[in-house]
Amino acid sequence: MRLAGAALRLTIFVGEGDQWHHKPLFTEIVHRAHQAGLAGASVIRGIEGYGASSRIHTTRLLSLSEDLPVAVIIVDAEDRIRTFLPQLDELITEGLVIIDPVEVIRYVGRDEAPRR
Repeated sequence: MRLAGAALRLTIFVGEGDQWHHKPLFTEIVHRAHQAGLAGASVIRGIEGYGASSRIHTTRLLSLSEDLPVAVIIVDAEDRIRTFLPQLDELITEGLVIIDPVEVIRYVGRDEAPRR
């Protein structure tokens, strides 16, 4: 898949403990993004944060949380991202979903990288 120039970054912030049919919500989002043919998805685990509930979740030893923040980041062409959004309506009951315009400078898979 080729991706260059103007694109959108879709970021979904949820809790690590959020579930979808007894499995992590972030896993379901990544699998659906893959099935939709989106360019790629990454899940990043936060070390501390809070959201609409105003409860702070942290990795600090004395207040170890089992529900740390995670961010699922997906970058693709605008039409493909916008087509994917209705799936998030089904999945996200609490959390934050944002879209940012980005410029893709380089997007190369391992099989496409030049050999040295």
